[in-house]
Amino acid sequence: MLTNTDYSIALPKQQLAEMPTVVYDGHITVVDKVEMIAPAIAALRREPVVGFDTETKPAFKKGQSHKVALMQVAGADSCFLFRLNMTGLTDELVEWLSDESCLKVGLSLKDDFLMLHKHREFEPQGFIELQSMVRGYHITDASLQKIFGIIFGKRISKGQRLSNWEAESLGAGQMSYAAIDAWACLAIYNCLQSGGFNPAVSPYIVTPEADGQLSAS
Repeated sequence: MLTNTDYSIALPKQQLAEMPTVVYDGHITVVDKVEMIAPAIAALRREPVVGFDTETKPAFKKGQSHKVALMQVAGADSCFLFRLNMTGLTDELVEWLSDESCLKVGLSLKDDFLMLHKHREFEPQGFIELQSMVRGYHITDASLQKIFGIIFGKRISKGQRLSNWEAESLGAGQMSYAAIDAWACLAIYNCLQSGGFNPAVSPYIVTPEADGQLSAS
């Protein structure tokens, strides 16, 4: 076991590519009508902490931009996909996003907030940034894919990232992709909080000496 505190943990791309792909086996609910929002939020409030992410239709032309189309929120065994392009960011959603008693875990949250503010202004409360949290465990990678790979040894597929999130209906691949991104944030948080990850025995440790050897080669 490594006892020196001067080390970092980073996952090489090649090793990430060789990992088995993670599969989401929880229940997915697509919330595409305003009247579905209140019961979905009520269910999420019963969770001690949830995973959070958003998706936006990609822009392929210079100067083009879109509002957040999907906000996905995952509990222990279920995920709600809020189709904001169909419902808008309602008062119920804003209240939940601003409730500090509802713990929400995400990654690169500033980017999510910036995009959500295109719908309407709100003050996000109760959010936990994973990129800040994992630094306390020597993890220097910042992407969800690599952080998840380091902790669980599985790869999150990004095949649906540039798909049309404003499509009339979401495909099965899109729904699974969106759910996994939110659920993965929750899984990482729960693992770290419970002591399930020991950085000192990670196979992806990079010591200063190794860094120097790589730089010299």
